[in-house]
Amino acid sequence: MADAQASCGQALSQAAAPGAGLTVGALFRQQALRNGSSIALEGNGRRLSYAALGERVGRLARALAARGVGRGDRIALLSENRPEYPELQLAAATLGAILACQNWRQADPELQHCVRLVAPRLLIASERQAGRLAAIDHGVPSVLQLGEEYEALLRAAPPGEVPDLAEPEDGLLILYTSGTTGLPKAAVISHRAMIARSMIARIDGSFFPDRTFVAWTPLFHMGATDSTLAALMHGAKVVVLESFDPPAIAALLEREPIGWLSLMPGMFARMIEELRRAPRRLQPLGLCGAMADLVPRHEIAEITTLLQAPFRNSFGSTETGPAPFSRGRIPIGTAPERLSKLQSSYCLVRLVDPEGRDVPDGEPGEAAFRGPSLFSGYWGDPAANAEAFRSGWYHMGDVLRRNPDGTYDFVDRRKYLIKSGGENIYPAEIEQVLLASPRVAEAVVVRRPDPRWGEVPVAFVAPREPDLTEAEVLALCRGRIAGYKVPKAVRFLPEAQFPRSTSGKVQRHLLEARLQAAAETAAREDA
Repeated sequence: MADAQASCGQALSQAAAPGAGLTVGALFRQQALRNGSSIALEGNGRRLSYAALGERVGRLARALAARGVGRGDRIALLSENRPEYPELQLAAATLGAILACQNWRQADPELQHCVRLVAPRLLIASERQAGRLAAIDHGVPSVLQLGEEYEALLRAAPPGEVPDLAEPEDGLLILYTSGTTGLPKAAVISHRAMIARSMIARIDGSFFPDRTFVAWTPLFHMGATDSTLAALMHGAKVVVLESFDPPAIAALLEREPIGWLSLMPGMFARMIEELRRAPRRLQPLGLCGAMADLVPRHEIAEITTLLQAPFRNSFGSTETGPAPFSRGRIPIGTAPERLSKLQSSYCLVRLVDPEGRDVPDGEPGEAAFRGPSLFSGYWGDPAANAEAFRSGWYHMGDVLRRNPDGTYDFVDRRKYLIKSGGENIYPAEIEQVLLASPRVAEAVVVRRPDPRWGEVPVAFVAPREPDLTEAEVLALCRGRIAGYKVPKAVRFLPEAQFPRSTSGKVQRHLLEARLQAAAETAAREDA
């Protein structure tokens, strides 16, 4: 009897599976039918309605299929932001193919690694990036250039129905992790994960289907791509900008209501300057900002006041999406003392020690995650997958601390610890103290070898006041953090000279290299 019931249950599950499935391509096509006359995409002087974009995506899908691109095949795309980018994402979504979004800012050896790792059937490059392909051994037999060659491909697309081959668990995108050391890993994002991310953002008030999204951050990262596809699945408008352009963003803020305006670390000062340049009558804005831990507190107060929008106190990753900690908001005009975060909807989180045991409130632990927004694993990297998915949870590599009120404080990356005299020092704890001062524009703490303590913290600081001294910087720390965490030295550096990844994170290893080079120079001079 039990065997018969189990068999029946399995049969019912298999019968229901096709009807329960949703894909990104199908949801977009529904919007193209429902909202055909509404503007879907704007950029590079072009405005496409949902009907027009749907027609181009259908042609592109048929043309790619005619070139042999099928379900599970990878297409590598090397391009700056432009309207063709989401067209290719949506065409891949229809075919069940995977678009591997290449970071054009990478050095040639990094780019070669990323392309060869995913073994694409087709490589597509913009006119500007096409010349780089000659410098790398990409191993891809078929190359297509955006521009006239791309448009000719669309014009020559065979007639017929648009192939609808994708399934919910099929890979949709490959986004490369931006890590501060080592070669990037290729994170596979499925249709299921992308749809879940849009739904969680909508439930948690981070996505506004009746407002425009401005895609200015690189579409090879999740910040722009997640929200662009969410908008196109829900009937919203997307404006694609090639890069961070404060005058263009300010003009858009005056022209139309915007949902979430992403602002990355290192760019707040430029946006503040632009908004202060002249009186402006801004349209309503839902949210601004991203991950407050990396932003000087006074800039949070300034930008929210100028934009009259709260700050999105977020924390997520390429692998998880904006979850697990992106539901919190910082009120307008507030320079917060605490940056505690609220857990996102529809996810489970544990904080665990190195042995996988839950840590008590108040103790730092690595975030372990479960939820429908989770990626499907790293392409071609079984060792990384075994490490990341141990014990049935995705281990983020980020250390947080849970407070008694159920909020969470970011501590630091698990792998970037300063071990000083037997004590663990998380640089972000020191940085948050320094960034809380209006006299500091940027602060990053790195480790330096020390003959007595093993390692000690050193702070790189961009001062807002030219007369800020090392003694005054150290005084900001004393009494606010333990004595052993106070930096042993301060190095002043203009804010523009802080080395950043494409996602805005300061690359600590390059600052460490600067320290090492300075030490070697001093040693030679002493000799």
